[in-house]
Amino acid sequence: MTEQATVRAVELVQEESKQEARRTALKAHGLRVTHPRLEVLRVLEDADGPLSYTDVVQALGEANWDRATTFRNLIRLVEAGVAVVASRAKGIDRYALAETHKPEHSHAHFLCDTCGKVACLPAEITESLKLTGKWAASVRAAKVQLRGPCPDCIEGQEPSGDN
Repeated sequence: MTEQATVRAVELVQEESKQEARRTALKAHGLRVTHPRLEVLRVLEDADGPLSYTDVVQALGEANWDRATTFRNLIRLVEAGVAVVASRAKGIDRYALAETHKPEHSHAHFLCDTCGKVACLPAEITESLKLTGKWAASVRAAKVQLRGPCPDCIEGQEPSGDN
């Protein structure tokens, strides 16, 4: 077996393991295991941050089911607690896996005013938001969303001719 074939075989085994974990998660949350549901779950797993419905549809590419099925599956995953609506920026729900957005895993999100991308901000940026003292026990939930142009959009900006 060539090295390339060995690498591919390992990748296939890893994907099979992930697929089995997805099946187990769906069953544990009382959901039927369907191909569209598994694929929507895969897209959420592979995402770097919260995804809108449109982002999920684009990531799925040409699916053998209609777009309404994708939307219904996102709703069912949220209702079952497998996924959460991590952001509602500009009136658009953005979804993420619940296991990465548990209350103890609180973090801020960044909404790019230019391209609309929502990103989870790294802990070093949001460290100062940790609550301590007497108010720490009082706060049950908070959503912090920072806005502006994202680093990718800033990089892509042409310098203005104003000197």
